[in-house]
Amino acid sequence: MPRLDASDFFFFRSYESGRSSYVTMIADYVPLQDPGGGPNFYDMEHNGFYDVNLDLDGTGRPTYTVRFRFYPVNRNITLPVGGKNVAIALINSGPIAVGDDTAQNVGEIYTISLLTYSNGVAAETMLKDTNGQSMFQKPVDRIGDKSVPNYAAYAATFTHDVVIPGCGTGRVFVGQRKDPFVVNLGETFDLVNYVHPIGEQYNASAQDDLAGKNVTSIVTEVPSSCVTRPGDPVVGAWTTSSLGTTVNGKTTYQQVSRLANPLVNELVIGLKDKNRFNMSLPANDAQFGTYVTNPTVPALIQALYPTLKAPTKFPRNDLVAVFLTGIAGVTAPAHLINAAEEMRLNTSIPITPYGSQNRLGVIGGDKAGYPNGRRPGDDVVDITLRVAMGRLYSLGLYGTPADAPSGLVDLTDGAYTDDTHYLTTFPYVKPPLSDSHQPAHE
Repeated sequence: MPRLDASDFFFFRSYESGRSSYVTMIADYVPLQDPGGGPNFYDMEHNGFYDVNLDLDGTGRPTYTVRFRFYPVNRNITLPVGGKNVAIALINSGPIAVGDDTAQNVGEIYTISLLTYSNGVAAETMLKDTNGQSMFQKPVDRIGDKSVPNYAAYAATFTHDVVIPGCGTGRVFVGQRKDPFVVNLGETFDLVNYVHPIGEQYNASAQDDLAGKNVTSIVTEVPSSCVTRPGDPVVGAWTTSSLGTTVNGKTTYQQVSRLANPLVNELVIGLKDKNRFNMSLPANDAQFGTYVTNPTVPALIQALYPTLKAPTKFPRNDLVAVFLTGIAGVTAPAHLINAAEEMRLNTSIPITPYGSQNRLGVIGGDKAGYPNGRRPGDDVVDITLRVAMGRLYSLGLYGTPADAPSGLVDLTDGAYTDDTHYLTTFPYVKPPLSDSHQPAHE
C-alpha cells in the first residue's frame, strides 16, 4: 500500500530566518516515485487519513494529532472529436500555471483537523486558513516543464497559513517533493555490501539510490508554544496512516503504518513483528523492547565484518535512550510514564544555522541535530551505524569505551548529505524531479 507507506519523518526547530520560535514536521509518504510515472502520477489515499502525533506528557499516547484527509477533484475535461465531446485520458489538457488551473483535469484537496485528547477521548476541530477556508488545495505532481512551467514557483503558491485555535498561525504544504532521504540502498540491504564501509574520508564514496526519486511530503510548521508545556521543552512525535473499511454502511479505520526514528522498522524490529509495530501505539512498545536492548544489527555487522566487534554490554541502555526514553540532558522529557519509540525534540536547544549544521548531529557535537529531532541534512544512516556499534558507549554515555570495541570506528554507507542539500526556507525539501526538462516546443 504505497499511498499509506510512511517512508520518512523529520522534526526540528525551524531554521528559516525569523522562524526560530516554530517547529517543523515533515511526514513523507508514497515513496520511490519515478519522476516519469505518468499518466496518473501519485495520489494520496482517499479512503483513509494521515496523522502527525504529538506526545507532550511522556505517556506514549498523543496529546494532539494533526489529521489530513484527502479528496479527489475530477473536472472531466472533454474535447470535441467528430461532433462528440469525449473525456480526455490525462491529468491535464494544457499548461497549468500559477493562478490558472483550468487545464487541470484531476487533482486533490484536503482538510486538516486538530484532535485534542482528554481521558482517551478525542475532540476534533477543523482548521481553517487565515481567510476562513477549510479546504486546502494540493499542487499537481510535476508532470513536466511543458505542463507546468516553473514548477517551483507554481508549487510555492500552495503553502497555506493555518489558524491554530488558541495558539496562533502555522503553515502547511502538502505536495510532491524530491525525496530528501539519502541512502546507499542497494548495498545496505545486500548484507551491508559497502565498498568502503570504514573511514570518514569515504562518506561520499557511493551513490544515493534515492537521488532520482520523488515522494509526497506533508509539511507542517507550528509555534513551539503549541507543542510544549511549561517546565518541559521536550516533545515526542511520530506519524501514522490509517485505512478505512466499510461494512454495512459503517466505516472503521485501522492504522497501517507508523514512523518516528529512521530505520527502526527496517533495521530494528524483527521481520515477524513489523506489521504489529506498524499498527501499534508507542505506549505499548514494551512488547518490542528486546529488539532494542538486544539488537541484531551489530551482531550482523560483526558476522559480516569480523574485525568490527559488536558492543558487549547488555541491555543496550544507550539504544533505549535514543529510541525509547530520550538521552539525559538532551532529549529526555521531564516526566516519562511509558518508554515509547518516538522522535523527541528539545525545543530549548539553540538552532544551528543553515550552513553550519553538522551532518552527524549529536555525535558530531551538534546538539540541534539527530537524535534531537531530525533535520533534513542529518545523515541518519551514518549516525545509526555508528551508534549501533556503540558510539555513545565510547563517548562515556551509558557505559565505557571498553564496552564498545568498535565504537569509534567511522562506519559509513558512502551516500553523503548535509544541510546544504536542502532549502533554507519552508518547506525545506526541494521541488520534485521531472523526466521532461526541455522547453516547451511545438
